[in-house]
Amino acid sequence: MDNEADEIERIPVEIAYATPEKQLIIALDVPLGTTAFDAVVLSNIADEFASINLETDPMGIFSKVLNSKGRPSPREYVLRAKDRVEIYRPLLIDP
Repeated sequence: MDNEADEIERIPVEIAYATPEKQLIIALDVPLGTTAFDAVVLSNIADEFASINLETDPMGIFSKVLNSKGRPSPREYVLRAKDRVEIYRPLLIDP
């Protein structure tokens, strides 16, 4: 008997975050139609870094910021297979 969850198409993605002390990339398979924000939540990466604030930290796909200014927000961007969602830390010094 097939399980309905097994029939949902899934795609591989990665979630990345780095501090000077620790870097982490989490690979996971998410259901087709998952947003960047939802994938970050599913990854539980915020449990590994106390400094992550999912509501305010910028996110991007391969260095392209998802910001609602010409690009969708993390809650709007629907992931594609092999996308890497990056969570960015605030700049401490403005270049």
